[in-house]
Amino acid sequence: MAVESVENPLETQESLGASEDFNVYCEAEFERRKNSAGTFDEASYREAMEMVLVKLRALEEEGYA
Repeated sequence: MAVESVENPLETQESLGASEDFNVYCEAEFERRKNSAGTFDEASYREAMEMVLVKLRALEEEGYA
């Protein structure tokens, strides 16, 4: 049985900060899910992603992330 290699987008670049690292990960995951055979609620995914990004950016501004 062959094992598929899954590229981690965060391993291919230097850290840009928690919010940007999360954004890069989410965009790659969004494309993967969108191209998968299963159902995918794109609007809910984007809404959840934006909620987390707002919180991460606020924490970065406060010096916590």
